[in-house]
Amino acid sequence: MVGSQVAGYRLESEIGRGGMAVVYRAKDLRLGRTVAMKLLAPELARNEVFRQRFMHESEAAAAIDHPHIIPVFQAGEADGILFIAMRYVEGGDLRGLLNRDGPLPVERAARLALQIASALDAAHAHDLVHRDVKPGNVLVAAGTDSEHPEHLYLADFGLTKKSLSLSGLTSVGQIVGTLDYAAPEQISGHPVDGRCDQYSLGCVVFEMLAATPPFRRESDLALLWAHLNDPPSSLRDHRPDLSPAVDAAISRALAKEPARRYADCLQFVTELRAAIAGGATAGAPADPWQSGGPPTQVVPVGGPAAPASPSAPPVVPEPPRWAAPVVHPPPR
Repeated sequence: MVGSQVAGYRLESEIGRGGMAVVYRAKDLRLGRTVAMKLLAPELARNEVFRQRFMHESEAAAAIDHPHIIPVFQAGEADGILFIAMRYVEGGDLRGLLNRDGPLPVERAARLALQIASALDAAHAHDLVHRDVKPGNVLVAAGTDSEHPEHLYLADFGLTKKSLSLSGLTSVGQIVGTLDYAAPEQISGHPVDGRCDQYSLGCVVFEMLAATPPFRRESDLALLWAHLNDPPSSLRDHRPDLSPAVDAAISRALAKEPARRYADCLQFVTELRAAIAGGATAGAPADPWQSGGPPTQVVPVGGPAAPASPSAPPVVPEPPRWAAPVVHPPPR
């Protein structure tokens, strides 16, 4: 479609392609600016449930004015094709940065995590849950100065797992997106709120520091089992230079039960940065449920949660042989 026009934009070159969308560098013929134009597969526009939800979530994302959420200029339907026109970002994405530079120094990882966390909490404040936080959905632009060399943008709010499942375009039990970062409640089909994005962010932070996601398995089925049942590998098995407090902060964000995670994404990164500086936040243990105290009460998107139970974590079943880790951690 290079060279053609869609909704007043001329498609100049293809810059990305996925299973259900193609992204083009395009020229806004009215304003003369360069944009990124995402065109969704035609069969999506023909599904009324998906089309309505896509429009609703795209408009909700466009209404959020936040420095780390990609600005959406226009979203709609033209000639039977759903499209989103958004800011064009030079510099690639976090996936490319990690492939090139990973594992990252802990201070750099925390600085990047702070930008993603602030974007997620802003979205959650508008009752919008991303559901597909992963390095490929974090765009990396040049920063403003030497202290802020990268500026991140969180993208792809309009095309979510929930949109696809509600449309009937996925089969029963199928997860859309990258399984490396999927929260247990997404996999099990339970209702999700902002804490599922926090789990995904925890997976991304783990990968920034370890150059691998917290779970590596030989099959998708084994990976699903791991997210639901297995503890993540210890970050210090990959980065012995990091303190146990850093490992504990990330482990809490990766708790299987949403109520055992942090109240929001910024609290997670705040505790992570405190751990980097030399310990957990003052007056609170880095891993409270292991020390016998109750987990922090959280407030999910859409309303307050019931008081968290101080009961011990559930017993994790022994995995079947097919669900065993690819590489077992070394004995301590």
